[in-house]
Amino acid sequence: MPLPPLPVDDLEHVLSRTRELWEEARGERFFITGGTGFFGMWLLETFAYVNDALGLGMKATVLTRHPEAFELKAPHLTARHDLQFISGDIRGFSFPAGKFPFVVHAATEASVKLNAENPREMFDSIVSGANRMLEFAAQAGVRKFLLTSSGAIYGRQPSELTHVPETYNGTQDPLLSSSAYGIGKLAAEFMCAIGGRLPGVEVKIARCFAFVGPHLPLDGEFAVGNFIRDAMRGNTIHVSGDGTAFRSYLYAADLAVWLWTLLFKAPSGRAYNVGSDVDLTISELAHTVSSVFGRKSNVHIAQSPIPGKPAARYVPDVRRGGAELGLRVETDLKAAIGKTVLWLGGDPNGVVFARKTNID
Repeated sequence: MPLPPLPVDDLEHVLSRTRELWEEARGERFFITGGTGFFGMWLLETFAYVNDALGLGMKATVLTRHPEAFELKAPHLTARHDLQFISGDIRGFSFPAGKFPFVVHAATEASVKLNAENPREMFDSIVSGANRMLEFAAQAGVRKFLLTSSGAIYGRQPSELTHVPETYNGTQDPLLSSSAYGIGKLAAEFMCAIGGRLPGVEVKIARCFAFVGPHLPLDGEFAVGNFIRDAMRGNTIHVSGDGTAFRSYLYAADLAVWLWTLLFKAPSGRAYNVGSDVDLTISELAHTVSSVFGRKSNVHIAQSPIPGKPAARYVPDVRRGGAELGLRVETDLKAAIGKTVLWLGGDPNGVVFARKTNID
């Protein structure tokens, strides 16, 4: 079943906060990888909306492994004249002809299952993909190149460090296979730092944390997605751990503002944390999701906290983006969850479904 477009108020939110950035892209071409995933859907829909609203005459070429499947998912995008979809794997795609001044490399196999079962494949897809994109940048007349990296590059966040800054030099343990994703992203950043020395190419890095919003998968990879799914079904919200870990969630409309701002405005060779600095425990998150609904779902926490054990944290310090680029968290979490539920076809007050297939 085709997915609906993003809410107009979210698209207007992105337009109003990035309007002055787009003029340099008038009539230009973009190349976007990962354009059919969570990040990509927000990038493509906001790109199209801005293009129409400002009459910019931009075009974007989008790399995807399954263009036919995406056409069924989002025909309102594949039918557009300013979006072209080409088939290929990020590690060996054929370069399209012509110049592409702007590149967003957002393709990542961000799968916990793949990271656990085939860490070599996870690592190779990230590193080889980054290398292929840098080869493309060297010949495609790229001026500005954005890599979506991850807060996973920092490794385990010390419990006494409430918010991890870009200057923190911790990293993943290279002797653990579970580190494949984080180390792969770190290697991709290093490659992009070297690639940034290409004449005329500005390379910017977005270290992305956790998010909520339309298009977020509800299939077991993300706690907030699982909790929303359970609540929309009227089921008990299950927390598989002890609920003490700290996380934070940035609404996807704010995410889109941050990514476009980084592409256009961030200085070359600089990394920025992308996420919310408003932290809460997983238990508090579950109860927040429950509170969005008129009839609250029960919350079941599977494990009891171990006395004296420091709580795990995965929360960014985002002051650099605020001070240097004017970026800020604008959508509070409860509103973000409510907007996500409405887009999914649910009514937070009555849990009435318009599109049940999106959560079944």
